[in-house]
Amino acid sequence: MALFNRKPTTATTTETPAVDPALAALTGTYTVDPAHSSIGFTVRHAMVTNVRGSFGEHEGTLVLDGTDPANSSASIDVKIASIDTGIADRDGHLVSGDFFDAEKFPLMTFRSTRAEQLGGEAYRITGDLTIKDVTRPLSIDLEFNGSATDVYGNERVGFEGSADILRSDWGLTWNAALETGGVMVSDKVKLTFDISAIKAAAPQA
Repeated sequence: MALFNRKPTTATTTETPAVDPALAALTGTYTVDPAHSSIGFTVRHAMVTNVRGSFGEHEGTLVLDGTDPANSSASIDVKIASIDTGIADRDGHLVSGDFFDAEKFPLMTFRSTRAEQLGGEAYRITGDLTIKDVTRPLSIDLEFNGSATDVYGNERVGFEGSADILRSDWGLTWNAALETGGVMVSDKVKLTFDISAIKAAAPQA
């Protein structure tokens, strides 16, 4: 089911393609459900293993337009102080001035600027990622997991995806050299997204 930009066809007619009713039914504003969503990361530590973490507090909005998917958009705000890697001392270091400086820059934000279908249920959404005082473009590869009505009557959509970044591009440059060579923390970080969002009720006439 195509949610975003469909690839152009080679048809020579100017007829408007029929709208997929199932796609049109998804049109609306959705609120990210933090209880059933996760935003995380993986980074190489000491050259030999991976450290995984997540941000426990985040909020976001998806606006889906099933009749004109190019009008769809997404925005997410992540509370830096909610970082959790399973070790309190490490989390404290990450929110300090050496890394995120959460007291001065409490949020990491993403604002989409465009989206495209890669084929099947695979998509790529591009936007501006802001960490600390640095804003840079980021493309996230996503899989649309479908839509459903839950046991409480909420209409939901689901996406999962990932993106690789270089943390130094956003000013996160702290590191320590290892005696055996290499550094304590890799520059490359994998961001992961597992999103469940609930459709807002239609306004009363």
